[in-house]
Amino acid sequence: MAEVATSATSSATSSSTPDQLLVVVDPVARRTDGESVRIAKDVLSAGAVGTKVCLPDGPEEFARALRRRGSRRPVLVGDDRALVRAVSLLHRQRELAACVLSLVPVGGASALARSLGVPTSAVAAARAVLDGAERRMDLLVDDSDGVVLGALRIPPLGAVYGREPGADEAGRPLLRTCQSLVRTLLPARPSRLVSAPETGPAHLRVEVDGETLIDLRQPVESVSVTPTAAGTARVEVRPLSVGAEATPLLAEARTVTVSGAHFRYRADAAISGPVRTRTWVVREGAWGLTVPAG
Repeated sequence: MAEVATSATSSATSSSTPDQLLVVVDPVARRTDGESVRIAKDVLSAGAVGTKVCLPDGPEEFARALRRRGSRRPVLVGDDRALVRAVSLLHRQRELAACVLSLVPVGGASALARSLGVPTSAVAAARAVLDGAERRMDLLVDDSDGVVLGALRIPPLGAVYGREPGADEAGRPLLRTCQSLVRTLLPARPSRLVSAPETGPAHLRVEVDGETLIDLRQPVESVSVTPTAAGTARVEVRPLSVGAEATPLLAEARTVTVSGAHFRYRADAAISGPVRTRTWVVREGAWGLTVPAG
């Protein structure tokens, strides 16, 4: 893992508490948009009292850099997956509550970052790291110690993950390449970009805070669970309709349990499963993220 230590001090920062940064640059960001990475490093190095830049080559070095951060504030330069990976690592180390993360979105999907209030421009995001404020975020934690930052969704059985609609046999070599890259970068969790062997509607029981919202008799089209700002999750179940569109079932809960036949689910950008049952619990204000002030 390459490390570059830089330091910058200005009259604007010398009179305040020193802000020591650990800038961890995700390898995907370096490969796909080196210019944005360079811009982010320049802005951060010029604005912080001390900046240490780490260039991990894979998930093990990524994890090692976070573990050895000391008193430095970690700044991730990468995409949504890099953010989820960092939160997952810190959660498993039981250090998430005391560590405020910052993100400069570079190199891939940034829909999650945008939804959390992080600017998607490298310059604007880097400035927010320096001048922004901490926002406490709720977190979904499941019974296998997995985390969900943004949204959780269970699609119909047989739904295809990781392929564009209409993809044919010619697209499979590219798909295999993408799968290999994902396996290299993600922690060893049950995550697959494949379709479920079953097809048709899902029969699931969804319980919210111990109360049944829908049972196995009613097939469902989809289930979504999203943390809110009030320490609860918004649960939406769409029953399968025949003819007229069925009215979605809505609930707010701190604990959500889904059970039934084997199902897969999309948590942020990753696919997990198949599982027969999974419980998610909302952890209010469980992690902190730097966003633009005001």
